[in-house]
Amino acid sequence: MSVLTSEWLKVRSVRSSYLIVSISLGTILLSLALASMAAGMYDNAPAEQRPTARIADLEEVLVIVPQLCMGVLGTLAVTSEYTTGLIRTSLTAVPRRWPLLAAKAAVVGVLSLVIGPVAVFGTYFVSRWVLGDRFSGAYLTSFADRLPFLLVTSATVVVFALLGLGLGALLRSAPGAIALLVGLIYVIPMIVGNIPEPWSERLGSIMIGALPREITGDIITTSVYGSLLSPPAAATVLVLYAVLPLLTAIWLIRRRDA
Repeated sequence: MSVLTSEWLKVRSVRSSYLIVSISLGTILLSLALASMAAGMYDNAPAEQRPTARIADLEEVLVIVPQLCMGVLGTLAVTSEYTTGLIRTSLTAVPRRWPLLAAKAAVVGVLSLVIGPVAVFGTYFVSRWVLGDRFSGAYLTSFADRLPFLLVTSATVVVFALLGLGLGALLRSAPGAIALLVGLIYVIPMIVGNIPEPWSERLGSIMIGALPREITGDIITTSVYGSLLSPPAAATVLVLYAVLPLLTAIWLIRRRDA
C-alpha cells in the first residue's frame, strides 16, 4: 500500500497529469462541436441528399484522443523518473523492483478505467442528443445494443495506458514510446491497409482499432481493419497488447541497471 500511495502522489503532483486528463475529457466538448457541425450540414443539405447522408460513430472516431492521452500518461509515469534520475531513489526504496512497476500499472490503470468510460460514454450521449434522428437514425439504436461496444471501446483506453507504461519502461524514452503509440493508432494501420491480400486482412484483424468490433461481433465491411478473429480471440489479443509489454518490462527491470 505504501508503494501504491507513493505512485499515486507522483502522478497527481505533476501538472502534466492534469493537462492530460483535461484533454482526454475534452473529447466530450469536441464531440459536441463536431456533432453540431454535422447536424447543421445535414439540416442545410438538399432534401434529396439527406436519405443517403451518413456519419461515422463519433465515439469510435474520437476515442483516439483519450487513448493517446492516457498512453502518454502511462509513458510519462515511468520515463520521467529515468529522465530526472529519481528512478534510483525509487528502486532503492523498493529493492525488489517489480512491485514498483506493478504499482505504477495499478495507478495508471485505475485512472484510465475512470477516464475512458467518461470520455467514451460522454461522447456517445452528447452525439446522440445533438444528432437525434438525423443521418438515417444513426444514433437511434437502443443504448442496450450499443452498450457492449461502448464498454469494449472504453477498455481500449486502459489498454493504451498500460501499453504506454510498458513501452516507457522498456525504452526508457518518452519520445520513443510515444512515437510507437502514435504509430499503432495512425501509421501501422495505414501501412497494413496497403499490403496485398490476404495479409492486409490478417494483419488488420489484430490492430487495436479492429478489436472492439471483433469482440462485439459488430463488423463494418467498409472498415480499413480486418475482421477475421472470433470474439474470444480478439479479446485475448486486446489483453496481450497491455500484458506483454508490462511482463517484458518487469523481467528486464529486475536484470538491468537503473
